[in-house]
Parts: sequence; C-alpha cells; structure tokens
Amino acid sequence: MLPTDVTPDGLVRLALRQGARLVGSSYNEPLITAEWAVEVFKAARAQGLKTAFISNGNATPEVLDFIRPWTDCYKIDFKAMDDRRYRELGGVLQHVLDAIRMVYERGFWLELVTLVVPGFNDDDAQLRRAADYVASVSPEIPWHVTAFHKDYRMTDPDDTSPETLLRACEIGAAAGLKFIYAGNLPGRVDRWEHTWCPDCGELLIERYGYTIRQQRIGSDGRCAACGRRIPGVWC
Repeated sequence: MLPTDVTPDGLVRLALRQGARLVGSSYNEPLITAEWAVEVFKAARAQGLKTAFISNGNATPEVLDFIRPWTDCYKIDFKAMDDRRYRELGGVLQHVLDAIRMVYERGFWLELVTLVVPGFNDDDAQLRRAADYVASVSPEIPWHVTAFHKDYRMTDPDDTSPETLLRACEIGAAAGLKFIYAGNLPGRVDRWEHTWCPDCGELLIERYGYTIRQQRIGSDGRCAACGRRIPGVWC
C-alpha cells in the first residue's frame, strides 16, 4: 500500500466519522514525530477528542514538556525488569524507568503494559521488581500484563498461559498496585479483566476482551457504590 497524504484536520474528520473519542500516536517510538502529533492533537482537542501517545518508553524531559499541553494519556510498553533483556531488544532499562517517572510527574494519565513472554520476563523476580517499581511511582498506575502468542518469526517461546498471567497479577497486588489487568486471554483470567473499586470492592467495569459489558463509573470518575475517585480519563 502506498502512503496517503493527509492533514491533521483530515485525520480528525476521519476519527469523528468513525465515532472515535480519542486519537493516538504510535509505532515504533512516536516521539520521533512529536511535532506532527502535536499538530494532529491540536486539531483533535478543538473537536473535543482526547489524545494519547503509545510509546516504548524512550523520552526526554524536553519532548515531554513539548507535548504535555496537548496530550491527555500516555501508555508505555514496559518490556522487562532486567537490563540485559532490554539490551537484547535494543533498549536500556534505566531510560524506560526514568520515562515512567517523568511521564507520571508531568500529570499525563499513564498506563503500563508488560507482554509476559515465557523464558524472557516471566520469572517471579523480574515481575516483582517491575511491580515494586510501578508502586514506588504510584500504586494507582494501571499495570496490564498480557499474554504472548507465537507469530511471524517469533515462534520459539511457548504461548503465555492463564496461570502465568494470574501469577503476575497476584505479584502486582502484593506490591500494592490498585489496578492490575490481564489481557489477551478473555474469559480465562478470573477477576483480572475487570475494574474493581479498591476501597469497597464494587465491580465498576466488566470486560470480556475488548468488549465492555458493564460500566459503572460516571463522567465524574467516582465509584457508583462508595464515591471513591477512580483515577483515569473518563469520556
């Protein structure tokens, strides 16, 4: 497929026609085209849309300050808690740890995703260090642990089992994280697909995969039962 010329206004019109509530910039590290994303986000904000970066966790203070006025949400792929593993992927763990803290401190809504790959980052020690680090920044940062499956040229590791994701979730809960989610295995990860109130235990968002079956958080972002503020960006 050949590239298609498009303007920021054109992208926003497309988003509105599709019923989107948010536009995001991604692949592979979207900060390398931060100027373009900001132009799109300015047009999106003018039409009432939320905005997001989907990042691999390489950032500088300067670029985060540049995008902050126009960006609501920030998702970081938190790939491992072992620098040797990160270097196998061409990255540096400390850069990602620094980015997590910088993004949070600047007030973006931050969520983290760890693809749990058997034999790569699924040992208890790594998962515990990852959960402890997230909790040290804020226990209310959502941590998504998702299942790997064989695809394309990566066919050596086994697919991630539900039991492995459940173990990762329990490790996150033991570290004090309030919002932990298991992904890619709908219906097979018990309570960890859903959002629960950390105070009263009320089921607030019921999910099956990407389908929301029940949503009981209002636009004010509070628990329907006890009124606790549930952090997030609620459209």
